[in-house]
Amino acid sequence: MTPADTAVTGSHQSEPRTGFVLTDAPTPQDVAAISDALDRFNIEHTGIADRRSLGVLVRDPATRQVVGGLTGRTSLGLFFLDLFYLPPRLRGGGLGTRILRQAEDEARARGCRTAVLYTITFQAPGFYQKHGWKRLGEVPCDPLGTSRVFMTKELTAPSGASVRAR
Repeated sequence: MTPADTAVTGSHQSEPRTGFVLTDAPTPQDVAAISDALDRFNIEHTGIADRRSLGVLVRDPATRQVVGGLTGRTSLGLFFLDLFYLPPRLRGGGLGTRILRQAEDEARARGCRTAVLYTITFQAPGFYQKHGWKRLGEVPCDPLGTSRVFMTKELTAPSGASVRAR
């Protein structure tokens, strides 16, 4: 450790002995180990144990296989919308709006005040804006000219209610 490192860390402790692996295929158990440890840390610091998955699934009526839908999670007053997909044949008829509304309503029922997501400029930022989501910012990504769009929505009013200007 150099003197500059010591000044920054303020400690002379050596790095703990660990092994690590870089992988593009963590197992569900690997992800759960990290997620559960972080959840325990959050509970220790907040006293709130409210992390839950949230899904609105669309199944093929004949096969019962999932063909689309929405997944996310709620925690500490936030609804994180992680994934939302509908096959092209199911778009444009209001199903996406119903799915989004159902997820937002469930998040409200769980005590969430705010929702967050990211989408990509070629995906659905306009869809979310039409439903009251606001852009927080954008980060360029590939292909050139494309961005990740980070969005948020206040969940204080029911999704079907109109918001009056003050």
